[in-house]
Order: sequence, then C-alpha cells, then structure tokens
Amino acid sequence: MRIAIVSPYALDRPGGVQGQARYHVEWLRAEDQDAWLVAPGTSGGPDGTIYLGGTTGVRTNRSVAPIRLAPGTAAAVGAAVAGADVIHIHEPFVPAVSLGALRTPGIPKIGTFHADPGRGVRFLYGAARRQWRKLAANLAVPVAVSPVAAAAIEPLVGPPRIIPNTIDTRQYNPAGPKDPDRLAFLGRDEPRKGLDLLLEAFAQLRRTRPAAQLVVMGAMRPEVPGVRFLGPVDDATKQRELAAASVFVAPNTGGESFGLVVLEALASGCAVVASALPAFHFVAEEAALYTPVGDAAALGRALDTLMRDPDIREEYQGRARLRVAAFDRERVVADYLKVYAEAVENRGE
Repeated sequence: MRIAIVSPYALDRPGGVQGQARYHVEWLRAEDQDAWLVAPGTSGGPDGTIYLGGTTGVRTNRSVAPIRLAPGTAAAVGAAVAGADVIHIHEPFVPAVSLGALRTPGIPKIGTFHADPGRGVRFLYGAARRQWRKLAANLAVPVAVSPVAAAAIEPLVGPPRIIPNTIDTRQYNPAGPKDPDRLAFLGRDEPRKGLDLLLEAFAQLRRTRPAAQLVVMGAMRPEVPGVRFLGPVDDATKQRELAAASVFVAPNTGGESFGLVVLEALASGCAVVASALPAFHFVAEEAALYTPVGDAAALGRALDTLMRDPDIREEYQGRARLRVAAFDRERVVADYLKVYAEAVENRGE
C-alpha cells in the first residue's frame, strides 16, 4: 500500500506530532509498506521525505507551532501526496499543510487528532461548526490519540477511533542500573511544561536530600545547584539519561492530550511523578504518583517520598514496566494498517 503521511509541523523543530509522523513512516516501511512523509521544514525526516519549506511560528495552546502558511502550500501538498492509496493526516485542521491534504480530492484520508485545544481554538470550532463538519466529512476514519483528544473534536467528526501514540520500547532500557539520587525531566522550555514548578520543588527537595540530582532535557537555563541542563537532546542521549534516572517528573500544568514523555519514562522503568492531568492518567494509570496541578509543595513531597523510600520507588518502577505493554508499537501499527485498509475498501461508498 502507498501511504502518504502528512505532518503540519516543521520536522526540524522538536515536537510530539512530528516525532509520531516520522516514526509512522519508519515503522510502516518495516512492514513492507510504501510510506513517505510530507511536512514543512528542510530537514529532519527519513529518506524520501517531501519537504515543503520554511514555517511561521504561531502561538497556540500556550506553545508556538511551526507551521507553513505560504501561498501555494495547498497545491504543493496535493502534488506531494499524488499517487497515494491513502493519506494519513496528523492534525487535519491545522493550516495550511494538513488542511491542504484534507481538501485533496480523490484519495481516501484518515486523520489523527493529537491536541487538547486551548480556549481560542475551541471557540473557533464552535463558531464555525458547520464548516468544520463539512471539512471533517473528507475523512474516511477520524482517529484520536486519547479520550482527551477525542472529547475536543467529537462534536465535529463524530466518535473517533482511539489509537494511542506509541514508541519503539526496544530502544529503551528499563533494566539497567539506576542512580537512586537522580531525577529526570524532558520537555520544551514552555510554561505549560512546568519546569519552573519543578525547579521550585527540587529546591525544596534538596533541603532534605542534598545528594539529589536533576537532569533537564529540552531546556537550557543558567546554572542551578544540583541541576544539569542538557538543552535539546537526540534520541540516544534521551534514552541513556532516562535509563539512568530513578524518577521521572512530569510537572505539566495543562494543554496535554497524551503524555508521550510519560510513556518514554515508563518504557525506561522510571518511577513517575506526574501532574494529575487526565491525559497522564490515560497513559500511566496506576503506574504514576500524581500531584495536584501547579502545586510545587505537593510535588516536592512526592519526590521526597520516592527518593527516601526505595520500596515505594521500586514498586512504581515495576508498575511502569508492566503498563508500557499497553502501547506496544506492533499493536498500534497493526491498528493503523486496519484503518488504512478500511479507508481504501470503502472508497467507493
């Protein structure tokens, strides 16, 4: 099957959607499918990627999305997906790349919705519901990565299939030696990722556990005692640091629809402390210790509990290794292959 995977976000910028789009191409090729990626940017994709050029940073959902808005983008997308048996569009309502793919005639399309949209986007969905529903009718099968993402778009597309994000768990090492004093954070340096909250909680922790160390991946800040800032990291560094950490911290304050970093931490056998967000509950269930959103003092106490008591820490590490099986790559890829086949089979209906 010839499958065009479309990402609306630049591949040379970090982000969960770009990562999933990239991995889908690689994993589909491993299943002997003819898959290629279409996306903004000029680098960062697998061989055969069709790059659409530069992007504009658009602020949305307390983040900045690197999307392409240049004239002629829709036509370029149409040319890039020509010849596909099915088009798999990530975030189908994001202009102009994904919307261009959604409007491409004559090819069955499925769409994966990732986001928990902010209030502004939800307002636009409600104000122009009829137009969004008309666009959504171009999707043979709508998919959401979690119940959180599904709730946001169900009024427009109907009940979507739930197919979660996935990772290649074989690339992570849950059984390696872990430093009992080491914590890890992974995320962009944006307010909703909660790094400031974590640094406040970590300062509290260091007053009772001065040996505690925190590794921060994805952000670079001025020097803080006990903290090692690595900035943006490649996959090998990320996997190595997660393998060595005893505890992973996800202090996010909102705007999360899945929690890919939590899944990566589970695959690495970390005990996880996470904000009590519905998306994180969906991913980790009982494999994480949850704290109230935005409560640095509660976060510090939870970290102290896990750092102080090895039995509790090892209990959560064991739960992590069990929970990650629910997001097995082969299971998720098989679900998508079924959806692709369904879209192609129903093309004439």
